Amino acid sequence: MLEDVKPLHTPPQLPPEDLPLDKILPDEPLLLMGAGPVPVPSKVAAANSVVINHLGDTMGTIIERVKLMAQYVFQTRSRHVLGVAGPGSAAMEMAISNLVWPGRRVLCVQNGLFSSRFAEMARRVGGETTVLNVPLGQPADPEAVKALLAQERFDVVTLVQGETSCTVWNHALPEICQLAKARGAQTIVDAVCTLSTMPLPMDEWGVDVVVTGGQKGLSSIPGVSLLVFSNEAWESIENRSAPMPHWCLDARLAREFWQNKGYHYTAPVSGILALHEALRLICLETLPARFERHRLCSKALQGAILAMGLTLFVDEPARLNSVVGINVPEGVDANAVLKQMSSRYRVEISGAFGLNLVRIGQMGEQARAHNVLRAVHALGMSMQSAGAKLDVPTGMAELERGLADAT
Repeated sequence: MLEDVKPLHTPPQLPPEDLPLDKILPDEPLLLMGAGPVPVPSKVAAANSVVINHLGDTMGTIIERVKLMAQYVFQTRSRHVLGVAGPGSAAMEMAISNLVWPGRRVLCVQNGLFSSRFAEMARRVGGETTVLNVPLGQPADPEAVKALLAQERFDVVTLVQGETSCTVWNHALPEICQLAKARGAQTIVDAVCTLSTMPLPMDEWGVDVVVTGGQKGLSSIPGVSLLVFSNEAWESIENRSAPMPHWCLDARLAREFWQNKGYHYTAPVSGILALHEALRLICLETLPARFERHRLCSKALQGAILAMGLTLFVDEPARLNSVVGINVPEGVDANAVLKQMSSRYRVEISGAFGLNLVRIGQMGEQARAHNVLRAVHALGMSMQSAGAKLDVPTGMAELERGLADAT
């Protein structure tokens, strides 16, 4: 009898005990100086508290402004600016899902964890994937890319500008993009940690797709990301005959909202408002001034780290300025360092994915003199507490010298 069947799990009869957010969050917010997310300016935070109609005239004006400002930040004249409700990885997957389908050949230049995601995503949509594994801590070699492009025909080449996981900068990105274009391949570039922190002129370098998240270089909130397709990439999307496996990530459907003021899905309106303010602040600062601020702060940080007696994971010129990898000395527990920094100094930095490193971000609001000073002091003192033999005063003095021209 059906009435004799008892459910395997009895649903709760009473709501759970109340636990408000102010009982979970720390009394004093941590200074976020890790690999992301980053601190957001007050105007970005305020915009993120507003909810409006996602299909109204006001939102239409905001979307037009976001696209206009994005063209400046991406340095492109392409009209194919799209957003996606999701992290930077969602923007990566949107790029892959629209340009890769069964039978398309993809060359994935792989420096670490995040560049490896391109290969995984390409396989999942049926792409025939070849991986160029770059030695750990090294940048992509354009000669190695050139050799593979000469051996086989590829439709798409993927790579990152900055590999956040191991703090490597692919400084030969412009040359690699030109090599791919000469062979008829389209390039997809992950610029999640680098866009607006260092030059990436999309049109000048011939990049076909640039993807970024909100929560790193742009100094916005996590959960809303941007990507731009070149005219050539968009033509490939328009002409594809293979079924599109993703509905939310279908660029042709997303165009209805981002280009035609139509409906795709309910947009993350608060996140888009926050992104609007983040882009506006970048435009007010201007890219040249922003690039120089990031360069000065990161170089001062790196100089201070070396001066106090620590070493950096990546050598010049492949060292990424946006996220700096610091070797943990032998006998020092990285977790103890991170815990001491957050509990005593209220500064949070990042560990690494299986590497004996800690990582300090220099993206957006992280690249401010007062934030760098606090982070370096917290790192030095916490390393000492964990057993490292350091000269913290010398490091701080070097940092002061390096930051003399920073703001």
